[in-house]
Order: sequence, then structure tokens, then C-alpha cells
Amino acid sequence: MSATALAGPGRGGPLGGAVRRALLYLLTAVLSLMFVFPFVWTLSSSLKTARDVVSYPPALLPPTIQWENYPVAWTTVEFGPYFLNSTIVTVTAVVGGTLTGLLVAYGFSRFRFPLRELLFALCLSTLMLPPEVTIIPLYIIFKNLGWLDTLAPLIVPSLLGGGAFTIFLLRQFILSLPFELDEAATIDGAGKVRILMEIIVPNAKPALATAAVFGFIAHWNEFLGPLIFLNSKRNFTIPLGLYTLRTYAGDPGEPKDHLLMAGSVIATLPIVLLFFAAQRYFVQGIVTSGLKR
Repeated sequence: MSATALAGPGRGGPLGGAVRRALLYLLTAVLSLMFVFPFVWTLSSSLKTARDVVSYPPALLPPTIQWENYPVAWTTVEFGPYFLNSTIVTVTAVVGGTLTGLLVAYGFSRFRFPLRELLFALCLSTLMLPPEVTIIPLYIIFKNLGWLDTLAPLIVPSLLGGGAFTIFLLRQFILSLPFELDEAATIDGAGKVRILMEIIVPNAKPALATAAVFGFIAHWNEFLGPLIFLNSKRNFTIPLGLYTLRTYAGDPGEPKDHLLMAGSVIATLPIVLLFFAAQRYFVQGIVTSGLKR
């Protein structure tokens, strides 16, 4: 019997499998470098002088490391209050949005009521609306409520269900949980709230962590909402602080790209730390959230 026949049809033997794995690892490494390179370039530029950032040909490593760029960027536009405002907005909106989104998703996945599917479809249809379409109606509503130039417009909407994506993500995960768990708990005398707290929530930790990570990134990086609804610098968030650093801080004609890169690294650091802290739950939630319709 030939060696090809022993290897099996279409497999190419152990050598063919090793080559395929090597090519797969090579492709993964190349794609990883492509995605990581912008962050590496930002980090490198944050340690350069203004002249080195725009020098040609560009250099990946700074000729002389400028550690002082970070304290200068932090103090130039008083990043401290901006950081605090972003933290208040993001933590409040993420916690409230995840909890209320869980309640809505629990209703869509475990309760039977008229027009349930239609209401869920209407909820998902809001994902197709660009933020620019609703920004003017929201501005008018918040103006009538007296919320302009406060943090309320950035927090309160997230407390009303957490958004269509959060509801969809959590609903799909809850649907993947066996309904027999609810029936067994009902036989034991558990009510709907107890089922939610003692069965759904412990099993839905990956989906909750995923929704929290996505929500944190969205609120921490939000620029359009704060730009429209906030006027006073005391209420600015991190994205507006970076915008202020780029346009208003110091001499308008002075290059500030190196300081902007340092500010960007500072602003990105909480997101990176959060992702690595919740990576296990995040990946598990992404993998398992769409298994059942």
C-alpha cells in the first residue's frame, strides 16, 4: 500500500498537517502585526519630539525617548477632571445599561406576550439608525428637560435598556440556556425574579462581561454626544479633552502631534486593562451568544 493511501485522502500525511499549521500561524502573526501596528506607532510617537513625529523617512523608534510628553499632555489641558467625568459617565452608563438590558432581554427570551417578536424586531431596527439621525431630536428633548451642559444626556439614555445591541446579545445568550432549568426552579417554588438572579445571571456572566466591555468602549470613546450636549470645560470627557489638546492648547501654530499621541495612550490605557481583565469572559461570550435563535 502506498504512503499516500496510508496518509488518507486529501490529508497529505503528518508533513502536510505541519505545513498547514505553519501557514496558519504565519497568517495569524501577520494579521496580528497589522492590527497591533497602529497602537505601536501611537506609543512610539508619544515618546518623540514634535519634529521627530513628522520626520521623513519615518522612524519606528524615537531617537531620544521623551518621557516628559506624558506629564505635559496631562497638565496642558487638565486631563484629571476629564478623566473623572469619563469615569463617572462610563461606569454609571455601563452598569445601568447592562442591568436594564438584562431585564429587557430576560423578558424577550423567557416571557410570552402579544407582539413580542414585532417589538424585538423594532428594537433591532434601531441599530440601522446612524447617531446623526437622532442627534437633533435628542438635543431638543434634552434642552426642554434642562439637561444641556450636564452629564445626564450621556448617562440617562443608557439606563433605559442599554441599547439594542446589548439587548440582542443578552437575549441570544439566555436563549441558549436550557428552559428546563427555569421549569425545575418553578417546581421548587422559585419566582421569576429568583430564576433571573439565581439561574440566569450566574450562567450569563460571559454575555454580561461582553456587553460591559462593548459598552465601556462605546461610552469611553464617545465624541459626538459630548461635543453636542456639553459646553463647559468642567464637564468635558476624555475625547473632548483630546480635541482641546489638538486645537486649543498653547500656541495654535505649534505642532502638538506628540502630545496628542501621549494623550491618546493615556485615554486608551483603561480600555486595554479592562479587556485583559475580562478577556476570558469576553471571548466565551462572543463564541456562545449566537448559538440559538
